[in-house]
Amino acid sequence: MGLFDRLRGNDTPRVAFIGIDGLPHSLVADNPDTFPTLSAIAEEGDGGPIDSAVPPESSACWPVLTSGVNPGETGVYGFQDREVGSYDTYVPMGRDVQATRVWDRATEAGLNATVLNVPVTFPPQRTVQRMVSGYLSPDVDKAAHPEEFRKYLTESDYRLSVNAKLGHRDDKTKFIEQARQTLDARAAAFSRCVEMDDWDLFVGVFSAPDRINHFLWGDYETEGPYREAMLDFYAALDEHIGEIRRALPNDVRLVVGSTHGFTRLQYDVYCNEWLEESGWLSYEDDDHGSLADIADDARAYSLVPGRFYLNVEGREPNGVVAESEYESTRQSLRADLEAWEGPDGNPVAKRVVERETVFRGDHEAIAPDLVVIPNEGFDLKAGFRPHDSVFDTTGPRTGMHTFEDAALFIDHPDAKVEDADLLDIAPTLLRLLDIDYGRTDLDGASLI
Repeated sequence: MGLFDRLRGNDTPRVAFIGIDGLPHSLVADNPDTFPTLSAIAEEGDGGPIDSAVPPESSACWPVLTSGVNPGETGVYGFQDREVGSYDTYVPMGRDVQATRVWDRATEAGLNATVLNVPVTFPPQRTVQRMVSGYLSPDVDKAAHPEEFRKYLTESDYRLSVNAKLGHRDDKTKFIEQARQTLDARAAAFSRCVEMDDWDLFVGVFSAPDRINHFLWGDYETEGPYREAMLDFYAALDEHIGEIRRALPNDVRLVVGSTHGFTRLQYDVYCNEWLEESGWLSYEDDDHGSLADIADDARAYSLVPGRFYLNVEGREPNGVVAESEYESTRQSLRADLEAWEGPDGNPVAKRVVERETVFRGDHEAIAPDLVVIPNEGFDLKAGFRPHDSVFDTTGPRTGMHTFEDAALFIDHPDAKVEDADLLDIAPTLLRLLDIDYGRTDLDGASLI
């Protein structure tokens, strides 16, 4: 039991969750010397690969991970979502997440929660003990509360994210240096909060690994010049987690989890360009194309990553697919997607998932009709005009997200990480906190 608990006479279970954006389990399993802390947790508790969410995009994944419900309940399907009854799109922020987060359940149960750098949480919630919003926040000054915590962060080297533009350069030195500085400053803030020992639930997210993987994964897989720098970065991450683990009071259970896996990117794939070439999409303007410019005879369009929508009569403003023809048209599009091949002759789609298979809830109105889980190497973009071709190999990124191979490590002897996915993390945290919830409240199940 921690000192603070002894002083306040409270034996409430306590949990620390360390989130990592984009850590593949295979990276840990293949490099145990780089990850002694995570390997030890797996040995003493349990750890293993888990599946991500559909689609495996960070803006969709974090609401799922922190709520335990699917995007049909969270209302967030990706970095860009479509307005109901409109072709207008918006970037989902914290207030667009319609599900109850794990820290909300904790505070409703009378517990204290510290929440640091979780993506899609801006603006920060005043109902939690202390919070700094993560990815998509404009700056630290607006993203943090209370005042003394905001002041600490703004006066320190804390930064919300890594500048991805540095990763576009041929020389990745400054990109790697900034990623490491971001990592170290994030870890320092986490350690400061952990040492305060005044919380029941601690949630902290390291987001720099996702950026590192996008730009250096090719070096990792091909023994490129930045491979060792990438592994050094991960060794530092593991050491930071080890320091936090050692600093945690004995009454705190530690869980470490990631949102999705990673693999080598071979092709940027522009889905709307393919739809146009395949006769599914056309534009009013021959020279320009956007979602707002699709023609009256367009039958389908796509949003990143790999979300395909039929242009349905009565649902979209200029819909042409009649309700009576919806299913036959969807099956026709599905067949085309399943037959779609890349320049190397390999299928682009590993699986084509129908909306009702993975999305259910009060916010289904903006759900895609089909989602393509791509085969390795095909990174699906929206790609409205102008694009010269469907497939592009000239981009600076060499790593892409995967649905399989996210990672989960639970520092508890009764943990069983098998046949699990992102939906199971929130119920596991609630189980460790001894917080009750209804059987139908969550889509996942506890792994304890």
